[in-house]
Amino acid sequence: MDITALQSLNSQILWASFALSAIFGVIAQRTHFCTMGAVSDILTMGDWTRMRMWGLAAGVALIGFASLAAAGLIDPTKTLYVANRFIWLSALVGGLMFGFGMVLASGCGSKTLVRVGAGNLKSLVVFIVMGLAAFATLKGITAVLRVNTVDSVAIDFSASATLGQWLANATGFAPASTAVTLGLALGLSFMVWALAGRDFLRFDNLLAGLGVGAIITALWWVSGSFGFVPEHPETLEAVFLATNSGRAEAMSFVSPVAYTLDWLMFFSDKSKVLTLGIVSVVGVVVGSAIYSLATGTFRWEGFGGTEDTANHLTGATLMGIGGVAAMGCTIGQGLSGISTLSATSFVALAAILLGAVAGLKYQIWRLERTL
Repeated sequence: MDITALQSLNSQILWASFALSAIFGVIAQRTHFCTMGAVSDILTMGDWTRMRMWGLAAGVALIGFASLAAAGLIDPTKTLYVANRFIWLSALVGGLMFGFGMVLASGCGSKTLVRVGAGNLKSLVVFIVMGLAAFATLKGITAVLRVNTVDSVAIDFSASATLGQWLANATGFAPASTAVTLGLALGLSFMVWALAGRDFLRFDNLLAGLGVGAIITALWWVSGSFGFVPEHPETLEAVFLATNSGRAEAMSFVSPVAYTLDWLMFFSDKSKVLTLGIVSVVGVVVGSAIYSLATGTFRWEGFGGTEDTANHLTGATLMGIGGVAAMGCTIGQGLSGISTLSATSFVALAAILLGAVAGLKYQIWRLERTL
């Protein structure tokens, strides 16, 4: 493959990622797909519908990734989330911060982008502050703190720290086939649980779960298979095109928001190039905007007062710092990450949910105090 063909392939990857993310924006805006909203519905109304949407999406993503791995289309060990190092403390602390922060900020990273597309100026502020906090935690002052504290506490394994590898170690079966079997089994379990919900079998619910799960799977294929070049014509090394990490990536909305701001601020710097993560951020906003404008639901919305502003600024900061420490958000670790069976992803997801519950209970407590 020569340089011209490589550049053409890179453009195709970016356009495919943008298109898939725009579809995600349309689906999320139409169906109100939101992890924080799902937790809130359970705590305040006992309604599990949106959590079942999420469960269906997780099931499809697990089955999709396992199928790609079984077909030899993607190498799980070359993905962003799979490593030999189990950073459990970073996932725990970062996840708790992110979960609590997304409640204060009225939504996680993906919901923030969806709301930006629908005219929410509060979410635009959250987007900027979260991106700045994330970039500082990637390369700035809080990065130093992260590396010297939570990141230094980890467990190193001789093989990948995934549930599939651990099950293989315990049973003596081949790691690759064990991971595929476990992924398919967990995915099917998630799907059965979701579809068994009373009155769940409605178009929007199925669109959210099946659609989002399929998008995660498609992005894994775009990044990990279509975008994989075994031998770069200049370096002669294997490379995953259009990724910030240099590994196969899917969908996530913390570090990519930071990279988006970096690209916008240093646009004239030729070393700053578009990546899958950056175009995914833009795609979600564009998809949400298209749907909102087409359906007449686009509305400008601002802060309700000083307290509202303070809550969103605090929440955005917590999401930026926590999301980088945990290596992802409700979509990044919650769907993309767990589809790889990464142990770190499952810890991060559990911590995010616990943080969200704590944040919602804190909000309820504050509301009760004012009554």
